[in-house]
Amino acid sequence: MIHKGIICLLLSLLTFRSYAFSLGDGLPEFQLGGALRFSYNYSNWNDGHKHRGGDFGYDVLLFHLRGSYKKILMDADFRFYSKDFGGAMLKYGWIGYQVNERSQLQLGLTRVPFGIQPYTAHNFLFQISYYVGLEDDSDMGVKYVYEGEHWDFAAAIFKNADELLFSATAETSNDRYGYDVAGRNKEVNQGNAQFFYKWGTSVYQKIGASAQFGGLYNLDTKKNGTRYAFAVHHELYWKGLSVKTQIATYSMSPKNAAGQSSDTIVMTAYGAPYGVASKANIYTIGVGYKIPVKWGPISSIQFYNDFGCLQKWKKEFNDSYQNVTGCLLTAGPVWVYIDYALGKHQAWLGPDWEAFGAGTGSNKWNARFNVNVGYYF
Repeated sequence: MIHKGIICLLLSLLTFRSYAFSLGDGLPEFQLGGALRFSYNYSNWNDGHKHRGGDFGYDVLLFHLRGSYKKILMDADFRFYSKDFGGAMLKYGWIGYQVNERSQLQLGLTRVPFGIQPYTAHNFLFQISYYVGLEDDSDMGVKYVYEGEHWDFAAAIFKNADELLFSATAETSNDRYGYDVAGRNKEVNQGNAQFFYKWGTSVYQKIGASAQFGGLYNLDTKKNGTRYAFAVHHELYWKGLSVKTQIATYSMSPKNAAGQSSDTIVMTAYGAPYGVASKANIYTIGVGYKIPVKWGPISSIQFYNDFGCLQKWKKEFNDSYQNVTGCLLTAGPVWVYIDYALGKHQAWLGPDWEAFGAGTGSNKWNARFNVNVGYYF
């Protein structure tokens, strides 16, 4: 019933569409946007797909609401996925204060400042760093953002991941957008710092570094473990060309109960937890090229290839790989992603759901053909 009420409220707001509206002089102004998306998926390891020719179904209905009152800001993204993918969830939502034209404070479920922003990949299926919680993730805390002529800087303190279950012994809920530590461990007391240096006009470039430190509270031992991650990244944009390169490393050291291995750790999102290697390096590179076209309503097409490798520190574990080749077609408010994704020891691109851990399942490359059609308003 609560979800139905939220839907009715958001649908009523759609009468204002995606432009700003004011409740009156001296009162807040709002801007509403969102998207409705559908996906076709054919996976070569799925016997049902082989017999049916894949599946075409509902992806998500999302609403993006921004608000402002003098220097007080609000920004929220709420999504309705299918039940098997976590159902209704808040991707992010924060209340902010515009300190000056270059500085801003954000409080709430705000994007973690780590890695290339906002995405390392060009494709619809993300880069491999997303699947271990180091891309497009949001946590609960406070963040300071500075955007200068040549320097950008962000620093944040996060108390924990987005908490949905508040009992003393509750594990992290699986119903979330970004991957967070789950199972018998919980993310606590995290600090992030990130900077970018940017330059150029015809050839625009950004180089940066990210650092993350935090704790892991174990529900069984009631002890705090540690975790950290570092990344260096570079972006290049020239005419229609974009190149995104990143090298990252992470380590998670939980204080588990006796007899429980710390070589892997549970992470969760989209209603489905799995194990990942607790220590690994990540290498990603993505190249895209966008060209204008006049194909009926289609105004542009971007071709891309994104490659990622998860190199696990434990020698007995098999490394994970993914490569996504595809294109994005833009026709006014309609975006169409067409992706051919290859994965090896990748949980979402193969039959082994624990592939990001030891990766001892199928040792071959698997393929997924995915088409996502979205109307953005």
